[in-house]
Amino acid sequence: MVANMTPRRDRSRWPAALTRERARPEVIRSRPDAWWLAVGTVCFGAFMGQLDASIVTLTYGSLRTGFHASLAAVEWVSLAYLLTLVALLVPAGRLADAHGRKLLYLYGFAVFTLASAACGFAPSLWALVAFRVVQAAGAAMMQANSVALVTTSAPRERMRSALGVQAAAQALGLALGPTVGGVLVSTLGWRWVFFVNVPVGLVALVGGHYLLPRTRARTKVARFDWSGLALLAVATTSALLGVSAASGLAVPGWGVALLFVVAAVAGRQFVRRQRRTAAPLLDLDLLRVRAVATGLIGALSGYLVLFGPLVLVPVVLTARGSSELTAGAVLTALPAGFALAATGGDRLLPGSLTDRGRCLAGAGVFALATAALLFVPLTTGPLVPLLALTGLGLGTFTPANNTMIMGAIPARSSGTGGGLVNMTRGLGTALGVALVTLALHLVAGGGVRAGARWAAAVLLAASVLAAVSAWLGPRDGQGTAPETR
Repeated sequence: MVANMTPRRDRSRWPAALTRERARPEVIRSRPDAWWLAVGTVCFGAFMGQLDASIVTLTYGSLRTGFHASLAAVEWVSLAYLLTLVALLVPAGRLADAHGRKLLYLYGFAVFTLASAACGFAPSLWALVAFRVVQAAGAAMMQANSVALVTTSAPRERMRSALGVQAAAQALGLALGPTVGGVLVSTLGWRWVFFVNVPVGLVALVGGHYLLPRTRARTKVARFDWSGLALLAVATTSALLGVSAASGLAVPGWGVALLFVVAAVAGRQFVRRQRRTAAPLLDLDLLRVRAVATGLIGALSGYLVLFGPLVLVPVVLTARGSSELTAGAVLTALPAGFALAATGGDRLLPGSLTDRGRCLAGAGVFALATAALLFVPLTTGPLVPLLALTGLGLGTFTPANNTMIMGAIPARSSGTGGGLVNMTRGLGTALGVALVTLALHLVAGGGVRAGARWAAAVLLAASVLAAVSAWLGPRDGQGTAPETR
């Protein structure tokens, strides 16, 4: 009888090992800078996520030629990734809160790395799109937990600095994407845009295993809300498709209207279900906390301002005769300013300045910069300092805004909170690209200059909304979650 029981216990070790978070080695855990090692590890994912988002657009021409496909078909390489990512961020965070953020983060990186290799070997365009969906699922598991891992690893008094470093890693990935993508596509071919993720992913997996801390506060989940996941996916997907269709795709007006109606109905049903179910996918009480509600509006507005110029500047400069290389170099001023402010803001700004004050200061700076776009000539000379100024404002605003959001969310729900933050960033990214494209499309008859002014007005409106959200945010000691971290 003993002999029969032993193999059964041996067989049970594998599932247990696969679902258990391992502690860091004592030599790592006891270091005073252990939290910085954890933050640095998370920056791998932050960097790769934004690098992958900005690098893939450089493959469109090669994909059209290699697979004899239309531009509309090739666009699904990016669209399928974005739709999947936005739909899965909150569910991934919810699962991480229940089963462990380190565990989900590492599995996410494994899925992302394997799917990247599969994308590189894709035999057809639609196989590539399918692999991109899997890659996005892995990215959702990473990104939903990146903010949570930073905030639960760093001491509370260093949280803003840690989030600033993570935001700078994202900005660096965004800045290098066009350059790295152009070099890889022109020298090694489009497949290496995906293969480049593999060695970075392997390094991050090893580093995460040894350097990331285990999850200490968890939220018990009796069952997973699959119906809520379906409703959330339908709502976000329909909304993003509607915005993309309105931006100039060959979709009739009634089709665009139908997509928005479906998004509204699915969103309303999602909220109703979350209020009624015993195990909601999203705790709606989090959205009643002032710091969370106003912070998410600010996050969406900030990322709209960050990504809108990525469409506007190349269109304006190439229409004036500049090369794409020149346009890319000019655009680098935006993420460079972002990274500088995000990493150096704590050293340059007064220590007595609150997170709300930093948000107001940052939003004021990029609001002034976007307002200037309405009046100055959109040429290389004025654009470089204005984009740098926009980046400096965003780099000041974003870490402080994230700190206010995550500081108001209980530690046991930090994965869900991180998923919310990143889902809002994804929506802001999509809106930044789509609304600027829509502005350029609607006034195409008036020329690039007229369209550029309307696009600049969109960016200014988003900047003002970010400033208003910061103004309405909580003062010191207000708007915190009912359970402290």
